[in-house]
Amino acid sequence: MNIEHLKLFCLVVEEGSISQAARLNYMTQPAVTRHIHHLEDVYGALLFDRTNNKLTVTKIGELLYSYAKTIVNEFNQSQEAVNQAIGKYNETLRVGASFTLGEYYLPNVLGRFKKQNAELNAKLSIKNTPSILEDLANDLIDIAFVEGIVQHSDFTVEKLAEDELILVCSTDHPWKNAISIDELENERMIWREANSGTRQIVEEALRENGILSKLNNFMEIGSTQAIKSAVEADLGVSILPKLTVLSELASGRLREISINEVNITRNLWIVKKTQRFTKKVVRDFFEYVKAYQS
Repeated sequence: MNIEHLKLFCLVVEEGSISQAARLNYMTQPAVTRHIHHLEDVYGALLFDRTNNKLTVTKIGELLYSYAKTIVNEFNQSQEAVNQAIGKYNETLRVGASFTLGEYYLPNVLGRFKKQNAELNAKLSIKNTPSILEDLANDLIDIAFVEGIVQHSDFTVEKLAEDELILVCSTDHPWKNAISIDELENERMIWREANSGTRQIVEEALRENGILSKLNNFMEIGSTQAIKSAVEADLGVSILPKLTVLSELASGRLREISINEVNITRNLWIVKKTQRFTKKVVRDFFEYVKAYQS
């Protein structure tokens, strides 16, 4: 048995498919199957149930996975640590981010960091917060930038910034600079989808102010960019992260309207996995982001 057997086993468990694991590892399906059978021979137990052409992990497989994942992670970290120590290190920075940060904040920051580190191979993955944190837990990314609550004992969490959620309308809208919260009752509200973290924060704030149930939920759109276009066309108004509308506010395509005595904010977080070895490029980027933000 070698480390490759364990790597392939973990990949099959995570993908739930031998064919998918083979594709991702540029191998044939029979080759992956042989690796799995070898592990089963070594441990003397079935690791997968193949009943009715459906692959499921057995109880023994689940038990082995927790150990195999630790072994693989420790091996990968040992390789990185030794390569870094002897100067034989190919710098790759794998960043994961939730949608707002990934689309409106990190491209600029990561691009500037890349300019200072010409040999750097930078990769940015954008998903929802739970998916990004799962990727971090599985060592698919080196560092995560997310909004929302982060609860994981293996993570180190540091506040990046506080993001304000603001009311925006078109330039043709009769509103001036500020309104009372009751004035929202007469407006067509354009929302993100129901499971959006941004929408949940906004709804909770409006609920606390006794206005949520009185609003006209005119439209749900699953894209911030599309919501901005709809508001710009004067189809309705919306409450969006300020980070996502800076360009439109600066160019005058949208207007920010203050809601008297209401301030909606959320925290943005930098998340790293707590481990003995952290790649130098990850440490450098972490420090760069903190300096950039200050």
